[in-house]
Amino acid sequence: PSDFLDKLMGRTSGYDARIRPNFKGPPVNVSCNIFINSFGSIAETTMDYRVNIFLRQKWNDPRLAYTEYPDGSLDLDPSMLDSIWKPDLFFANEKGAHFHEVTTDNKLLRIFKNGNVLYSIRLTLTLSCPMDLKNFPMDVQTCIMQLESFGYTMNDLIFEWQENGPVQVADGLTLPQFIMKDETDLRYCTKHYNTGKIQWECLRSSYYYVMKFSEYAFTTNCSARLILGLSEALFSFFGCVPIRIFFPLIGLLTNQIRCSHVRSFLELI
Repeated sequence: PSDFLDKLMGRTSGYDARIRPNFKGPPVNVSCNIFINSFGSIAETTMDYRVNIFLRQKWNDPRLAYTEYPDGSLDLDPSMLDSIWKPDLFFANEKGAHFHEVTTDNKLLRIFKNGNVLYSIRLTLTLSCPMDLKNFPMDVQTCIMQLESFGYTMNDLIFEWQENGPVQVADGLTLPQFIMKDETDLRYCTKHYNTGKIQWECLRSSYYYVMKFSEYAFTTNCSARLILGLSEALFSFFGCVPIRIFFPLIGLLTNQIRCSHVRSFLELI
């Protein structure tokens, strides 16, 4: 196998990972699939959300086609990724991200006999999600995930959604404050930047979230209303309320404010 891999993509093979497949020819079509493993918190204050995904890309590289080896596909060590050409995909609305390396690099590289390449990687992303909060807490928010090529234009690289199951969600996935709708809006888009009259291909996936009003009402709204109702009851029954009555009410209100402040820093479960 070592001799075979050296012949296929080693120094003696003539393979150059710096050059895309079909160089000076038709663009490379890259099929994308996303499996959403888990959602983190959706933060209204910073207008972003955290998500853990498996990103899978598939394309054809004729230089990696083989006939000498009997197996129909080869699962290679992730270290071999540096030896082949890969799409320069990035997330346009990403605010932070990291790879997973426990207990090993969470990456998969598979090469097929016809030159097809499957590249899968696990990522945790923090993505921006501009929100319209005018109807809070009875609002519906739309958060997107936008994938683009960083350097290749549409003349060299075209991203497309996988035909079957382009976006998949893990079973039983729930969020503490929101209800995630089953519908997912998948689109193709084109971006223009100040680098000349050049177009970049991009993919966009939209997710819809409905605020759980009942949870917000019971955790935040009800306690405040209870304090106000207690104050009104005291004034109604006793008219002129002694000053000592106000101290418990002020204490309850202060405690509610402090609890709301602390809750904003805690992880939602």
